[in-house]
Amino acid sequence: MIIFAVEKAFVNRISTKRKSNKMRSTYSILGILTAVILIASGCNPLKKMNKKHGMVTYTMSPDPLELHGDSVAISVSGRYPAKFFHKKAVANVKPVMKDAETGAIVKEFETIKLVGEKATGEGTKIMKASGGSFSVNNQVAYEDAMENVVLEILVEAGFKSKTQTFDPIPFGNGTVTTPRLVQSDEMPILGKDKFTKVSPRSISAELNYDIQSSTVKSAELKQEDMMAVDAFMEKGITYEYDWKSVDISSYASPDGESALNEDLASDRANTAAKSLMGMFGKKKIEAGKADGLYNKSPKGEDWDGFKTKLQASDIEDKDMIIRVLGMYSDDTKREEEIKNMAKTYTILAEQILPPLRRSVITINAEEKAKEDDELKKLVKENPSELTIEEILYTATLYNDMNQKLEVYKAAQKVHAGDWRGHNNVGWIYVQQNKVEAAKAEFDKAAKASATEKVVMNNMGVVTRLMGDREGAMGYYEKAKGAGKEVNYNIGILNIMDGDYEDAVSNMSGYNTFNAALAQTLNGNNDGALNTVESSDAKATAEAYYLKAIIGARANNEDMVSNNLKAAIEKNGDLKAKAKKDAEFMDFRENAAVTALWE
Repeated sequence: MIIFAVEKAFVNRISTKRKSNKMRSTYSILGILTAVILIASGCNPLKKMNKKHGMVTYTMSPDPLELHGDSVAISVSGRYPAKFFHKKAVANVKPVMKDAETGAIVKEFETIKLVGEKATGEGTKIMKASGGSFSVNNQVAYEDAMENVVLEILVEAGFKSKTQTFDPIPFGNGTVTTPRLVQSDEMPILGKDKFTKVSPRSISAELNYDIQSSTVKSAELKQEDMMAVDAFMEKGITYEYDWKSVDISSYASPDGESALNEDLASDRANTAAKSLMGMFGKKKIEAGKADGLYNKSPKGEDWDGFKTKLQASDIEDKDMIIRVLGMYSDDTKREEEIKNMAKTYTILAEQILPPLRRSVITINAEEKAKEDDELKKLVKENPSELTIEEILYTATLYNDMNQKLEVYKAAQKVHAGDWRGHNNVGWIYVQQNKVEAAKAEFDKAAKASATEKVVMNNMGVVTRLMGDREGAMGYYEKAKGAGKEVNYNIGILNIMDGDYEDAVSNMSGYNTFNAALAQTLNGNNDGALNTVESSDAKATAEAYYLKAIIGARANNEDMVSNNLKAAIEKNGDLKAKAKKDAEFMDFRENAAVTALWE
C-alpha cells in the first residue's frame, strides 16, 4: 500500500510538470501573435486618422452659399490638428454637395491633395507635430439642385499600399437663391402723342411795294405766299379756326427821305390790313373784318435789313459800301449816299432795295381739337382723316388693352412712317406677354426711326425677356436718355448679375417688388421693408414671402412666421419652397415656423 501511494504521487508530479510546460508554450505563442498585431497596426495609421477625423475643422464661406448672377462661389478651408496626419500618409479631400433629402451627390468640387511631411507626391504638406491647413476657392455654375443641399467633405486616404475612406464630415448647408425672386416687370415706353385741345395755327407772307408807294398791287395778291394765305383762310373755315390776331410790320427802303419813310411805312401797314380785310370778307369770315384783329407796327426805313441783304449778296465791294455808309450818323446824308451808290451799283437799285419796301404779315389762329367722341368714331370709321397725334391721343381714351391695341393698329396703318404706331402696338403686346409679336413691332419701329431711344429701350425689354441679358444691355446703353424706365430695366439686369448696389441706384425712386428685392440683397432691410410696403405688390404672396426673408435676416421670429403664413395662404406652392430655402436656415428648429411647412 505504501509503495502504491508513492508510485501514484510520482506519476502525478510528472503529469503536473508536463501541463506546466504546455502552458508556457501557449503563452509564448499568444505573445508573438499580439506583437504581430501591434506591429501590423502600427504600420497602418489610417484607421487611427479616421477615428480622429472629427477633430479636423472644415469651414466654408459664405455659409450658407449665395447665388450671384448665374454662379455660386465657395471658399473651403480645413485645419488639421497636431499629431493627426501621419508623416507618410496622403489624402484626397473632396468637398461635395449632397441633396439634403436623398443624399445623392449634386456637385463635386475640385479635389485637394494633402501629403504628410515624409510622403512622396505633390500636394499641400501637413506636418505631424504641428498639423496644417488648406484653403481653396471655387466658382461653379448654379443648378436648381444646389438649393437644398448639405456640403460634406469626403476623404480618401492612403498609406503605402493601403487606402481607406474616412467617414464624411458635414460642414455647410444650402444655397441662398433669393435673387431668383426677381420679377419680369420691365418697363417698355410708349410713344407719346403731342395732341392738344387747342392747337396754334399761323401763316406768314410779304406784300411788296413800288418805291415811294403804299399801294398793294393786284399782282402781289397772286404771289405764291399770298395764295397760301388764301388757302389758310379756307382751311380755317373748314376747321373752324378761332382767329386771334393779324400782325403787320411795315418797312421802307433806306434810300428815301426819313420823314417820308415814317409815313410811308405807316401807310403800307394800313393798306396791307385793308387788303387782308378784303380777303377775309370774300370768305365771309366776320372776325377778319374787325379793326381790333390787326396789330400794325410801322418800322420806318429798314437800314438793318439793307445791311443784311447787302452782306448776303455777291457785290465785290459790299464790305466797303457798308463801311462807308456806316460813317454817316445823319440819316439824310446816308440816304443821299445810298442814292448815289445805287447809280453806280445798279444791283442795289434792282435787287437789294426793292425787297425792303414791304409789309410782313402773320395771321394767328387757334384750331380747337375734335371732341373725344368724334375722335373715337373717326378712328373706327375713317382714321385717314386724323393726324397721328389725334390717333395716339384717342388710344388714351380707352382703358381696355384690346381697344387701345386697335387704335394703335390704325395709327401704324395710316401713318406707317411714324415709329410711334408700331412701337405702341409692341408696347401692348408686352403687356399681354406676347414677346415675339412685340419684338416684330419694335423691329418695324426701329426701321422707321433707327436711333429713337424709346425704341431702343423696348428692344432691350424684349431681348431680355427672350433670355439674352447681354444683348438687352446693349440696347439699354443706346436708350439712355429716353426716361428713367431705362435705368429701372438696367436694375433688373443688375439683380440678375449680382450687382446689387447698382440695382438699388438704378431703381431709385421706384416703389416696386424688385426695388425692395434689390435693397434686401444689398443689406438694407429697413429700406426694403419700406419700399415693399409702399408698392402695389404689398399684399401679394411674393411680397409677404420677401418680408419673411427680411424678417429672417433681421432675426425677427414674429416677422418670419406671420409673413410666411400669409404668403403660403395666398400661394400654397411657397410651402415647399420655404421648407428648403436657406434664408430660413436658422429657423428650422423653430416650432412656430416649421409648423407652417409641415
